[in-house]
Amino acid sequence: MTAGDLVGRSLFVTGGSSGIGRSMVEALAARGAAVVLAARSEERTRPVLDRIRREYPSSDVRWLQIDVADLESVRRAAGEYLGSGRPIDVLVNNAGIAGTNGLSPQGFDLTYATNHIGPFLLTNLLLPRIREASQGRIVNVASSAHFTAKQMDWSVLDRRTTPRRSGFPDYALTKLMNVLHAKELARRLAGTAVTTYAVHPGAVATNIWRSLPGLVQWFIKLFMLSNEQGAVPLLYCATAPELASQTGRYYDRSREIPSSPLAADDNLARELWIRTEAIVGA
Repeated sequence: MTAGDLVGRSLFVTGGSSGIGRSMVEALAARGAAVVLAARSEERTRPVLDRIRREYPSSDVRWLQIDVADLESVRRAAGEYLGSGRPIDVLVNNAGIAGTNGLSPQGFDLTYATNHIGPFLLTNLLLPRIREASQGRIVNVASSAHFTAKQMDWSVLDRRTTPRRSGFPDYALTKLMNVLHAKELARRLAGTAVTTYAVHPGAVATNIWRSLPGLVQWFIKLFMLSNEQGAVPLLYCATAPELASQTGRYYDRSREIPSSPLAADDNLARELWIRTEAIVGA
């Protein structure tokens, strides 16, 4: 990784205004990549852009407003970006949340809407542009938490009228979905120039835990990695030349390892795709 080695490459990163997403965007800009920070808040994103532009005056970084939990926001953002004609070499589905107690505008549990349903739709909408790249990549930020999910409960993808508190089992299930999504994408894109990756960045002290009580957040973050450390595996899967021929694999930090047996189930990956596609109306 050297300054300027990513000149000519364009990356689209969700949740790039804070946490490992912010650290990743800063590292990409330092290496000369063009980067889109796709995030909800311009107020929170502006300081990130200003800092990058001060340090790297020639950098090409910009904000795109999106709420990945809101399917209409996803459609609008994707349409706006595709309409700009700008390329995408790498899509990083980084935005995520845990411990929520709310519903998306379309009535889905907020954890599932943010971590799986919205990113699934965004990926499908941007895929034609990614396929135009000489070597496109899609990186799903997953988690080793997916190993704790022992069965798929399809009811979690149902629309609801009242919210419920989602806990760690829900977070783990969404991370299982992230791994299955990358696996099924790899199968469907076989023979193309697009490769996919699911990566566990480590237990990182990000604001993914922002829905938990403040004292709980403070305590668990004492034992976690920094955002800069957490960004390293994402950068590896997004940019490493040696991974250009690898696809559909699961990475723990920057090391490929087998995913859970459930995440390796081809039939489950296909069914998740079909069910989610029906949900988003793709």
